[in-house]
Amino acid sequence: MPAERLPVIKNPSPKRRGRSSKKLLLFLFVFFITLLLVLFFQSSLSKITVIEIQGQELVSPDEIGQAAAVKPGDHFFSVSTSRIEDQVKALRMVESVDASKHFPGKIVIEVKEYAKVAYQISDGGQVEALLADASIVPVKVQGVALDMPILSGWANDDPLKTKLCLAMSKVPSSYFSDISEIKPFPSDSFPDRIKMYTRSSFEVQTTIGKLPEKIKYLDSYIASLRENKITSGIIKLLEADSHIPFDAEPPAKTGASDGGAAAPPASNKDSAKTSQTSVQNNASSAANSGKDAKPPSKETSQN
Repeated sequence: MPAERLPVIKNPSPKRRGRSSKKLLLFLFVFFITLLLVLFFQSSLSKITVIEIQGQELVSPDEIGQAAAVKPGDHFFSVSTSRIEDQVKALRMVESVDASKHFPGKIVIEVKEYAKVAYQISDGGQVEALLADASIVPVKVQGVALDMPILSGWANDDPLKTKLCLAMSKVPSSYFSDISEIKPFPSDSFPDRIKMYTRSSFEVQTTIGKLPEKIKYLDSYIASLRENKITSGIIKLLEADSHIPFDAEPPAKTGASDGGAAAPPASNKDSAKTSQTSVQNNASSAANSGKDAKPPSKETSQN
């Protein structure tokens, strides 16, 4: 009788067991990652803790912060730096903005303001900055240093004021470091004539059209005068450059805005002529030696 064949029991396939283990591990991995993300976004690490504003001078940090529309406690990853840049750049005084995020929780907003050329004081005593196009921007930052000349005696709609601001914007601000105030001083011959007061006790007369060229030589001119013991007076930078003492200035013509010249020091006409000749010789020597000074000419008639 033939032997009966016993059924063969197949062993479970190891491949199926391996696939189940991998699925379980993947599920556990995704679960823990999800859990960590939930915990992270609920923690303080995912929130803005510091907003740092740099580069501003005339626009207050509070105004920039309001324009940026971000505050500590907002979600760090939900803030768009491009949106911050667009909103802050909409401020009138701001030329460009660079916003960046630094993990964890720090936002840096770097602001570049439009260059100011001068200041003015409003009727209410408010300090206002003037831009190259004569646009007026109230200075809201307390204690800002008035490191540019103050324009006084100008109407806000005066076209010559706009022309002056544009001329000043074409010259490095360092050339105006000694100028404290600029006033209109028109005459029949020079409708755009201006009067500038220096911190070194000189009064400077020139025109708006000649200002970008003449202002470059002013410091050297004053230095030449001081070398000849001349510490005050009127410097005329017109068709020709000259210096006269305060008491030698003839009375202003009717209609010319004198603007309140500084008190004249004691001097006599003979010493003034001697001083002027000495200054001319000294300035000529300085020009020959390569200095930037522009030699003055003989005194011209007052316009």
